Amino acid sequence: MKQLMLYCRSGFEKECAGEIQDRATQLEVFGFPRLKKNTGYVLFECYQDGDAQKLVKELDFKSLIFARQIFAVAAEIQELPREDRISPILHDLSFVDSMPRCGDIRIETPDTNEAKELLKFCRKFTVPMRQALRGKGILLGKDNPKKPVLHICFVGPTHCFIGYSLPNNNSQFFMGIPRLKFPADAPSRSTLKLEEAFHVFIPREEWDERLAPGMWGVDLGACPGGWTYQLVKRSMFVHSVDNGMMADSLMETGQVKHHQEDGFKFEPARKNVTWLVCDMIEKPSRVAQLMGEWIISGWAKEAIFNLKLPMKGRYDEVLEDIENLKVFLKEHDVKFKLQAKHLYHDREEITVHVQCLSNISPH
Repeated sequence: MKQLMLYCRSGFEKECAGEIQDRATQLEVFGFPRLKKNTGYVLFECYQDGDAQKLVKELDFKSLIFARQIFAVAAEIQELPREDRISPILHDLSFVDSMPRCGDIRIETPDTNEAKELLKFCRKFTVPMRQALRGKGILLGKDNPKKPVLHICFVGPTHCFIGYSLPNNNSQFFMGIPRLKFPADAPSRSTLKLEEAFHVFIPREEWDERLAPGMWGVDLGACPGGWTYQLVKRSMFVHSVDNGMMADSLMETGQVKHHQEDGFKFEPARKNVTWLVCDMIEKPSRVAQLMGEWIISGWAKEAIFNLKLPMKGRYDEVLEDIENLKVFLKEHDVKFKLQAKHLYHDREEITVHVQCLSNISPH
């Protein structure tokens, strides 16, 4: 296999392509990206056969910022007959020796407005396709979450890419998108950004420990309280910092202390904060620096924050800001874990998570 398929947000194909080019080169896999603007996906063409499987195995999916999903492409079919799409897919897969037996199937489309109608077809097509693949032994008789996932991505009604991803190195979500419902009592839709970040960055089995009731959090740039809401919902207490007003519903919980001051100057009186969250509209380099200062001061153990992207040079800005933050933390001998992702609910921004692994005394 010589192609890697990557899903991304429509309009961010260039950033996704730049990232996969850099990361593949670091693994000594050479090739070039193929992309069209606003299609919601990028194809990386490897020069050597077998390199797509190498990338699916060795390229750490969680470390990719702009890719929502990756899979190695086993076949591309461009002119599927509408009256029988199943037979050509089975035929082409029968000639792919390197295709593993899979434990699950996802029939998807890239996330674009044009593909919404196609998505309805994908849902209807999944059951008969699954049965046919099981009949041929390409798919195991029962779902097995430990086995590879078979992907069929339709980019048009008669055009699809077929391949596989590995369950320990892919997105667990259909189309790479967590399906979240906007809570009716949340003060703003931005609340979904932080909820998605928890799903993406914090393993579910660690939620009880790391998102525990009774913890203290700080929300910088909190107004009207979309991110504060997520912490309050988890029975945390929150210092909400913003010159604007907070939603009355949050203040009435008794869990929120509102500080009407500048988020860049705020310092918690008691250094008992576990979570720092921040969605301020500010230069990304300045926000990243502020987050680093909180971590090295021991004022917070974990931080989730957004970096607003410029109109041009978005990928370069992201790389520079994250690298500067890493260097800053290392210079202060802080052990940390950092992830960054262009989440589904993000727009012209990325979300970053930093977990401090050092025991730092607040100062």
